[in-house]
Amino acid sequence: MAESIPKRKIKDSVFTSLFQDKKYLLQLYQALHPEDNNVTEEEIKDVTIKHVLIDADYNDLGFSVGDRLMVLVESQSTWTLNIIIRALMYLIQTYHDYFKRTNQNLYGSKKVNMPTPELYVIFTGDRKNIPETISLSKEFFDGAKIAIDAEVKVLYQETKEDIIGQYIIFSKVYNEQRTQYGNTKQAITETIRICKDRDILKEYLESKEQEVVDMMMTLFDDEQILKAYTKDIEDSTAKKTAKETARETAEKLIKKGKMSLDEIADCVPALSLDELKKIETEVLQLT
Repeated sequence: MAESIPKRKIKDSVFTSLFQDKKYLLQLYQALHPEDNNVTEEEIKDVTIKHVLIDADYNDLGFSVGDRLMVLVESQSTWTLNIIIRALMYLIQTYHDYFKRTNQNLYGSKKVNMPTPELYVIFTGDRKNIPETISLSKEFFDGAKIAIDAEVKVLYQETKEDIIGQYIIFSKVYNEQRTQYGNTKQAITETIRICKDRDILKEYLESKEQEVVDMMMTLFDDEQILKAYTKDIEDSTAKKTAKETARETAEKLIKKGKMSLDEIADCVPALSLDELKKIETEVLQLT
């Protein structure tokens, strides 16, 4: 019996699962704001939303702290500046939900209350010269002053000192194990073993080890599904293009009137004789 194949975007699931726990969410906040050591789990509110454009789980995390702060974090293993736009869209949607949830009228004369936004991306991939921050103005408009800007802080340091750094280490350990063992259960169990031995997310992995393994092994491989879907679209587009090209050739030959349909059929085998007869009728109607 073939071994089950884990979800390729394995780290996304761990990211979501880890920070659904208020204990670890508080540790995340404290890593971002070490100066604020009086915050409790009760003050943190999870405001994570579904993907802005599609109804699917997404590798985002949103939470507010009291009525002062809104923090949005995305875990990203592939470097792309488009994260700025996605973060901005996510922020707008989160504000929309916030105003609705707090019954504030955007069309009234009274100024609404809104928490201060902070945008972060946790980068878990390999890249040299990672910037500390990226902004919409700088990256897309050459630093020009624009109507609305968004600045995203990039978190990428591997460290055991806080939960963000530990999550990044976990991600890279998994990448190494996947390179060695492929998409197998062994890659997962070795990742968990190594991280526990190195005291990386140890408490989380020990308390939810079987749950983590099951989660990784049973979730759909979104990336593989997307690849298959993309290939189907590309194949369909290629076929459509070939058909359109054949039709254009047939129309030109019919308009010249120097060849019979049987002769044209030999030149454009992508079209049947019945299809050529239909095209001929349409061409003659237009002339």
